Amino acid sequence: MSDTALKAPGVAAPAGDANRWKALVFIALAQLMVVLDATIVNIALPSAQRDLGISDGNRQWVVTAYALAFGGLLLFGGRIADLWGRKRAFVLGLGGFAAASALGGAATTGAMMFGARALQGVFGALLAPAALSLLAVMFTDAKERAKAFGIYGAIAGGGGAVGLILGGFLTEYLDWRWTFFVNVPFAVVAAAGAYFVIREPEGGRNRSPLDVPGVILSTLGLVALVYGFTRAASDGWGDAVTVSMFVASGVLLLTFVVVESRVKAPLLPLRVVSDRNRGGVYLSLGLAIIGMFGLFLFLTYYLQVVKGYSPVKTGFAFLPMVAGMITGSTQIGARLMTRVPARLLMGPGFLVAGLGMLLLTQLKIDSSYGTLLLPAMVLLGLGMGTAFMPAMSLATQGVQPRDAGVASAMVNTSQQVGGAIGTALLNTLAASATTSYFKDHIAGAAGKPQQQLVQLQAMVHGYSAAIWFAVGILALASAIAFTFVNAGRPGGTGTAMASGEGAEDEFMVPVVAH
Repeated sequence: MSDTALKAPGVAAPAGDANRWKALVFIALAQLMVVLDATIVNIALPSAQRDLGISDGNRQWVVTAYALAFGGLLLFGGRIADLWGRKRAFVLGLGGFAAASALGGAATTGAMMFGARALQGVFGALLAPAALSLLAVMFTDAKERAKAFGIYGAIAGGGGAVGLILGGFLTEYLDWRWTFFVNVPFAVVAAAGAYFVIREPEGGRNRSPLDVPGVILSTLGLVALVYGFTRAASDGWGDAVTVSMFVASGVLLLTFVVVESRVKAPLLPLRVVSDRNRGGVYLSLGLAIIGMFGLFLFLTYYLQVVKGYSPVKTGFAFLPMVAGMITGSTQIGARLMTRVPARLLMGPGFLVAGLGMLLLTQLKIDSSYGTLLLPAMVLLGLGMGTAFMPAMSLATQGVQPRDAGVASAMVNTSQQVGGAIGTALLNTLAASATTSYFKDHIAGAAGKPQQQLVQLQAMVHGYSAAIWFAVGILALASAIAFTFVNAGRPGGTGTAMASGEGAEDEFMVPVVAH
């Protein structure tokens, strides 16, 4: 390929544009808001359910309505960002998310709450891929890209735990409605800042006609998949609706792949996912999230139900994990990603996280926070932060600028689907082990205190049994990272790319040979 093709004039962000660092602040703020929202609402759910008169059977929809809209529309949101422009999609997503959050905070009925959460998911699906793709096209220098993705990765990894702290404070000392209202100032500041400082590079839009069949098939397929796993957590894997959702999802997504391979302007160009490095990133990241989401759920219940921690104290108990993620992402991943291949950060990172998870398989009722939970959380944070850093960068590196939004959407899709699978799969495994333990030991329990003790022991046994599966899942994520991800230094390849009309079927061409 010629040198002129490598330069791709008009695509890369100007090296002297100081605004890109200011833009990073507002992009990071928006990402923090989206990640916080995923956990902050869980803390407020019991209070909201009581105030709005939501039944136990329907309370899951506060979480599910958001997950279905967000997970189902991510690919569409990424394509819209490529079509409209990432800055425009980013600001619109923020505005819509703020309005939907205000609606949720002002909800007077369960239906109003469910609708607000679905709207949050819709605008989140526009916002999340736009944010990541903006970073991908604005930071093209190797070292700068490493720093930028280090910050973004730390927020993506640690923001959920911060949400537990903030959610605890707001619910305990103010009102559950503030867990929604708090998004409004976040969104207003991020949108105003983005409007004035973001200068999106020219020439990176994908102005091809929208692939309507692809939008319908992918949205319905992903919604069916996420709902299938969500339903499995509450109604079991053998439930008729659960099984039908999985079957429908398989048919829809398989049809989607066939359609995408034949249409002229696909919603998801198969070149984005067929590359072994990006495919390896999407798969390993999704598996890692499966383990992490289940763990957040178990540890929250363990600390509050078994240990008797308050919501605020529970949030603070997660701080070592947040510190580990920030350290792993900004001090280890960001410093090494321009020096070593991505697989040598991702593979060992998932293994270190797996070691932290392995410690938690020893969980008992009387386990000490300082000697068991603290080191386990630090290892989990360090491992995940180190692995997330190059994964986020590599997932959007090597794509044509007009595909940046869709490639970013695939990162979010793997995380969202991974979260749904993790919550359903590990929760089911834990519940099964808990029930089995309780049946085996309850006969020997004399008196109510002894029965309550057996009940707590059964719960912790269930968590421990499920965490063993999470250890295996992280080991598999590590193996996939070592096997599939064969790119050189992710920050050292640059992001210059082939451009022009003849580049439709080419990947971005690295400036530096691996």
